[in-house]
Amino acid sequence: MGGVWTAVKVVVGTLVVLVVVIGGVGVFLYPQIKEAIEASSGQAGTEVRLLTVEPGRLVRTISAPGEIEPVRHVQISARISAQIEGLPFEEGERVNAGDIVVKLDDRDLQASLDAAKANLRANEARLAGARASFANAVADWERVESLYQTDDVSKAELDAADAERKRRESELNAAIQNVESAKAEVVRIEQNLRYAEIRSPIDGYVTRLNAEVGELVVTGTMNNAGTVIMEIADLSELIVKTEVDESDVAPVEVGQTARIHINAYPNEVFEGVVKKVALQHSIAADRSKYYETEVRLIPKDDRVIFSGLTANVDIEVETIEDVLLAPSQAVLDMRVDELPPGLESSPEVDPDKTFARIVYRRVDGRAVVTPVTIGPSDLRNTAILSGLKPGEEIVVGPWAVLQELEHDELIRPIGEDGSAAGEETLAQDGGPPADAETDAVAARTP
Repeated sequence: MGGVWTAVKVVVGTLVVLVVVIGGVGVFLYPQIKEAIEASSGQAGTEVRLLTVEPGRLVRTISAPGEIEPVRHVQISARISAQIEGLPFEEGERVNAGDIVVKLDDRDLQASLDAAKANLRANEARLAGARASFANAVADWERVESLYQTDDVSKAELDAADAERKRRESELNAAIQNVESAKAEVVRIEQNLRYAEIRSPIDGYVTRLNAEVGELVVTGTMNNAGTVIMEIADLSELIVKTEVDESDVAPVEVGQTARIHINAYPNEVFEGVVKKVALQHSIAADRSKYYETEVRLIPKDDRVIFSGLTANVDIEVETIEDVLLAPSQAVLDMRVDELPPGLESSPEVDPDKTFARIVYRRVDGRAVVTPVTIGPSDLRNTAILSGLKPGEEIVVGPWAVLQELEHDELIRPIGEDGSAAGEETLAQDGGPPADAETDAVAARTP
């Protein structure tokens, strides 16, 4: 009986040892087992967003803030000091060239004109008398001179007649000058009367009205500006005066196209063309240098776009056709000494640099580190010059996953289980819509 009990204990002990051993091996192999189970059920790998890279068009832009201004705008001031008698147009109303936009009180000027005309008539009468007196003096001088030739009068009488002739001639010249001066005064006052009616020099809109009927306007001097009664702007042709930073101005040229984003129209993009680039810098409030650049705004329709609106301009300084494009957030920096074995000798890796540019390709369901050579970037995408081929899939997000992804890690597209599409193709016009994560790194340039 004791021998049977001993045999039972040996069998039980052996079973216990086997269970412990098998359990330990199971714990050790659990990740591989779990991965195999998930792979067989289609649930294996880190969820990522994938994109199939294709050739496209990349447009590199320079962004600059600006303000909309009309090409033609005028400030209406008075050329005479007088009270405002009438303002036919209100702010915001359209005016045509030649319309009377300001009427000044001209009663004092009219009275001055009447007085000037009366003075002119008086001077013309004195001129007529001076001409008659001069004619008589000339006749007397000629008569005395003929008598002097026959010794009938003395030399003194001849000199007296000559002096009288010259005096009358001087009075005649003075009378002529007085008449001319009186005429000029009449013309001046008549001109001032015309200035009492101020007409618009251009077609446009009254964009600012600074005065009211009854106010006294004054003319300007060299040291003091005159009263600006109103401003009129032709809003049919507008420009955006932008401030291009000195670090960005080099590739900007007249004739380049631009996209204009106006804060007042957040859902619209307007077209523009670079019209002028300043050759001399200006100084901003923060003491940085910028170059004033004018971009002509091409209107979409007949709407009136207000002067002074804030805008941001993207000037297209470079366009690259038929180049592979990848979202900028998909292009990562990896230390050269941390690249997977064998990749440090890739043509896309510069051994003299600390970092290499890489993307993650999907190969047989795994993330594979792939060095690339990049070109220019726009706000969303980066040109891939080498390292990728059209039709290859790369990991483009989420951003947090990209930061933690490892070489040869098992991956699967987001939504592969049917919840959502997980694979995209980069569009020819610039790629898929950027999300919040993309926006955080979209501005990074190579």
